[in-house]
Amino acid sequence: MTTSSPSPRDDFERIVERRFSRREALRATAAGIALTAFAPGAAARRRPSASSLGFTEVRHGLDEVHEVSDGHTCEPLIAWGDPVVAGAAPLDVRRPDPEAQSTQFGHGNDFVAFLPHRGQPHSSTRGLLAVNHEHSVGKLMWAEPGAVPPLVRARAELTAQGLSVVEVTRVGGSWSTVHGSRFGRRITGETPMRLSGPAAGHARLATSADRSGGLVLGTFGNCSGGTTPWGTVLSGEENIHEHFGGAVPTAGPEADNHRRMGMGATVYDWAAWIPRFDMEREPNEPNRFGWVVEVDPHDPDALPVKRTALGRFKHEAAATVVDASGRLVVYLGDDERGQCLYRYVSDGVVDLEQRSRNGELLDRGVLSVARFESDGSLRWLPLVFGEGPLIERNGFRSQADVLIECRRAAELLGGTPLDRPEDVEANPVTGLVYAAMTNNTLRGKHRHQPVDAANPRPENRHGHVVELIPPGEPGARHHAASAFRWELFLLGGDPGGDVGARAHPDTTVDGWLSCPDNLTFDSRGRLWIATDGMGKLGLGDGLYGCDTAGEGRALTRQFFRAPRGAEVCGPCFTPDDRTLFLAVQHPGNEGGSTFAQPSTRWPDFSPDLPPRPAVMVAERLDGGPIG
Repeated sequence: MTTSSPSPRDDFERIVERRFSRREALRATAAGIALTAFAPGAAARRRPSASSLGFTEVRHGLDEVHEVSDGHTCEPLIAWGDPVVAGAAPLDVRRPDPEAQSTQFGHGNDFVAFLPHRGQPHSSTRGLLAVNHEHSVGKLMWAEPGAVPPLVRARAELTAQGLSVVEVTRVGGSWSTVHGSRFGRRITGETPMRLSGPAAGHARLATSADRSGGLVLGTFGNCSGGTTPWGTVLSGEENIHEHFGGAVPTAGPEADNHRRMGMGATVYDWAAWIPRFDMEREPNEPNRFGWVVEVDPHDPDALPVKRTALGRFKHEAAATVVDASGRLVVYLGDDERGQCLYRYVSDGVVDLEQRSRNGELLDRGVLSVARFESDGSLRWLPLVFGEGPLIERNGFRSQADVLIECRRAAELLGGTPLDRPEDVEANPVTGLVYAAMTNNTLRGKHRHQPVDAANPRPENRHGHVVELIPPGEPGARHHAASAFRWELFLLGGDPGGDVGARAHPDTTVDGWLSCPDNLTFDSRGRLWIATDGMGKLGLGDGLYGCDTAGEGRALTRQFFRAPRGAEVCGPCFTPDDRTLFLAVQHPGNEGGSTFAQPSTRWPDFSPDLPPRPAVMVAERLDGGPIG
């Protein structure tokens, strides 16, 4: 039987052909870019020749240990339970202790930022590390969780999340933390912080404990983030739905809001022991999470601030760049299948002479959602109350409502549903912006997630990276412009076997990647991509580097491979590129893993210790720049 409806495969081929037109193909071929799928086994017959990256590739595999490129070292710097605050208690893995955990390095380390001390902006040997802690995996943390009351155990899991700030230094050829440093700080799920911006003080953020709607206890689910030009850290609250229990309201003002944020799919049982996590008791408490938190690592006494002008959703990224006009621009991803990419533009301009005034830039500005067109254009659609569909007739009564319900506002405006937009980063050399779409197996199956130009593959298991092109020239990009161009940079998967993979023709059997997640750049403008999901292929997740222009454009090469059960997060270079920090998250966390029988005991390999998430430090043996 024939039909006039194209198949998802036909859609994919037609879309890719349209996006990679003959003109674009000729331009790209001149730069050495592959625009066609590999024939099976083609990658195995080739070797890298065009890349500016000269390191030896790590092989694909799956082991209990990590691997780094030959000629490099890569060792743990700080791991879960290590001291952060002066006088911290030593880690006791026998039983949970929330007071001890609030002084120790947290679990589930994700985003990493290296911040030279103020007054020493170019230092690459001493500074502060700010690290996000996304989750706590109780089954791998303590041998006797039942030895304490459930409330104590729940609080220990809560305090294991948030952020850690540690001072680090390189002395005698090796890095270490500075014990007893006055900068050492833990920010947890119980740390007081204030709300600012248009939603602060709104009735939908008020609870029985805070009727003002302006003061929140804690942050959790902290995934990726970013740094500001004035030296603070932006931490994104992501999977907040995992933390709340109780019945999801089926009627009332929060019913649709909570549904869109995935409430009801809880992972933790905190609601049974901590009343504020029970949505039946406190229906507004979830609205106080899902924001971007600003933390000043240089001031241990500064109160963290949740910046509501940046919108509420499952934040993966908060990448900042200064526009040619001097205004601050923040790129933000909503990490869930079928969700959108956002951009915030401040009203005022960045002032590095009076740093204390810059915080206001994150309270006064315009948040927009991206709409990707099939002709390669991109429009930024402002989420402004009273404009277009964002009006009272549709349930919005103020800008606070728009920001609390960003997902609904974006859908009404026509933002493009994407394949899990995770990290977003701007190239410091070219000013182009790169967004990682990790995967989406619902693509082409769900009526609200059809195959389209920006999401060209049905059942997208391997993800892709999109390149955003603001108008202007390198050094003077107009990131605040209402219209951009965009291109597909790479389509993940094994080009020797996966249908639809698109990569450079010199990509080796060890250089292809799947499920791109966190991104960073070195000072030369080369893109480094961390993955999260290659374990489903029987391979370890890794860190890959590639050029973004020239003959080696999109030629990915594997530099580091994580131990089994782990993903790689938060890659971050020192200013001189001689040190690379990266986070290994949830090592050993595989299907049947328990404290007694994890799939690896990395990094300690001690029978008395479980696997511990850790921040690693990688360097070249000869002391040269990495890459």
